[in-house]
Amino acid sequence: MVRTITLPSGVALQYAERGSVAGTPVIFLHGVTDSWHSFEPVFPHLPRTVRAFSITQRGHGESSRPDEGYLYSDLAGDVVGFMDAVHVPAAVLVGHSMGAMVAQRLAVDHPDRVAGLVLVGSFATIHNHPDLQAFYDGTIAKLTDPIDPAVARGFQLDTLAKPIAPEQLDLFVNESLKVPARVWKALFKGFLDTPSFTGRLATLTAPTLLLWGDKDAFASQVDQETLQASIPGARLVVYQGTGHALHWENPSRFSKDLVAFVYERR
Repeated sequence: MVRTITLPSGVALQYAERGSVAGTPVIFLHGVTDSWHSFEPVFPHLPRTVRAFSITQRGHGESSRPDEGYLYSDLAGDVVGFMDAVHVPAAVLVGHSMGAMVAQRLAVDHPDRVAGLVLVGSFATIHNHPDLQAFYDGTIAKLTDPIDPAVARGFQLDTLAKPIAPEQLDLFVNESLKVPARVWKALFKGFLDTPSFTGRLATLTAPTLLLWGDKDAFASQVDQETLQASIPGARLVVYQGTGHALHWENPSRFSKDLVAFVYERR
């Protein structure tokens, strides 16, 4: 089921839901310029005992594109508002890339809303990240509407170490093209300007799983080691020969690892 819900803030979020209403709530948060479709390949592999919500975050897809509010804290606030709206007091959060940073922010600010944390291709911090700064200066800062399809396709291809079905790649590229240039800029500027909050991860008590592909061109092994050292009890699983979007390249294994975590986290 694909629906749109309007939060008290006025922000409307499109989301997809699957599974039993009585199932364990799991909220999926996509990477930058993606949408709820990012986790569409995963949904068929989930049992109905998982109540899955895949949210399109503000500025993306068919959700609202407000003029401001693109920091991690803003996006995390939307997720809390969404949870309130669908009457979910706590959930397992599954975040990919940007979504993993949003999940970290939410877990730090609202630990009582997090029953478990799955960070996929996550950074420890992007504050003043030199490679991302160069990408921002050379590409993002120069974007204009409409977004050049070659830029969107190249961006998505860089997340992969293995090919995926052409129609699936086209879908992800088309979702990236829906994001206005001003939102690309606001998001990436927020990534670079937000001070690291890694030090606060030591306060987390929710079970945490880190999933990372060893061919990830964005998030590094050092990021994973830093996160594992920072979050009490965090467990790292490495996908060999897999890139940044490991849930696209291997949705079956990803789903098995996720479901095992959901059932075993206690």
